[in-house]
Amino acid sequence: MTITPPAMTVFETLESEVRSYCRGWPAVFDRAQGSWMYDEDGHGYLDFFSGAGALNYGHNNPVLKRALLDYLERDGVTHGLDMSTTAKRAFLERFQDLVLRPRGLDYKVMFPGPTGTNAVEAALKLARKVKGRESVVSFTNAFHGMSLGALAVTGNSMKRAGAGIPLVHGTPMPFDNYFAGRVPDFLWFERLLEDQGSGLNQPAAVIVETVQGEGGINVARPEWLRGLADLCKRRDMLLIVDDIQMGCGRTGTFFSFEEAGIVPDIVTLSKSIGGYGMPMSLTLFKPELDIWEPGEHNGTFRGHNPAFVTATAALDTYWADSGMEKQTIARGEQIEATLRQICDEHSRAGAEYRGRGMAWGLEFTDTGRADRVCARAFELGLLVETSGPQSEVVKLLPALTITPEELDEGLRTLARAIRETA
Repeated sequence: MTITPPAMTVFETLESEVRSYCRGWPAVFDRAQGSWMYDEDGHGYLDFFSGAGALNYGHNNPVLKRALLDYLERDGVTHGLDMSTTAKRAFLERFQDLVLRPRGLDYKVMFPGPTGTNAVEAALKLARKVKGRESVVSFTNAFHGMSLGALAVTGNSMKRAGAGIPLVHGTPMPFDNYFAGRVPDFLWFERLLEDQGSGLNQPAAVIVETVQGEGGINVARPEWLRGLADLCKRRDMLLIVDDIQMGCGRTGTFFSFEEAGIVPDIVTLSKSIGGYGMPMSLTLFKPELDIWEPGEHNGTFRGHNPAFVTATAALDTYWADSGMEKQTIARGEQIEATLRQICDEHSRAGAEYRGRGMAWGLEFTDTGRADRVCARAFELGLLVETSGPQSEVVKLLPALTITPEELDEGLRTLARAIRETA
């Protein structure tokens, strides 16, 4: 009997081998609403991925969608480079009134391009321009983007290898708890800065994630972040906080660094700043650092007006008061309680959890277990991804707007996937 293999899909025949998420989730998705995605056959999947953190307010959020449709229907400007538009003005005014002023933050706002890596590249370029130095310090297991400058301060060896050329002017240092508490904070860093024979050029800046998302949900302690901010001040280095995945309320507060009580010199935002999944990024910096010449850093899509519209609607809807922050903290406690139970049940497997707000990771002694858990979860109708240098961590990023009932359903599915992959 002759068996005819299924026909190759257009994704397999035409799309590049670089595709990734579609390999772990072999479905063709057709529509999405809130915390759910549906494939073309109508099967529903509860989304604990949220566009890698770009959909903090869920899929096709109805309030944001209405604002966008109204804008498009009246022929509002879609593409405007960095021209002044009513959409940009509204965003800047609301961002200042609802985010910056209530937190006592005095930042200039730069629109560097549509992606997070654009924001990081602008931050690195500005820090080097201000200080007149090339070296930038990053941290073990960091992830800051896939362009060459961002890759140079990224830790993952596989991603770095894709550059094809040497990645220079970046020096890694140990992230918080890298030595499991056996070494005082910044001992190595301080010694290299002091030693004229260390080979470390005086850095222009230090770039850090308060919670390393792609690195495995590694959470920096507030006291470690305060120590880092103090070190930067004493050693004349700018502090850059990459808040691309953990900002916009993911950890509870709008900025993830608020809990530590620090004020970075430069902050990068992207992903959920657009509210609706629209491409948008910001590089924020203290006014005295604004030494750019007009057009010195530019890009065709650095002012995406539909994203300004949905971003403004998101700020008005979710950040006019403290409701979103309180809700995120409550949902985070719900996640933590379940993960604690899961780890108790699977203590022999070395199960451990960590996280903040609504960014959580679950790790097992068997580094291959996370892949198996995510694959089984997909079969059960739950979208979760892995993170960490060996994809050893199950990473949870539900939408901030998920209901307690949906969150409970997803956590039950996760627990089942873990039991069935023991």
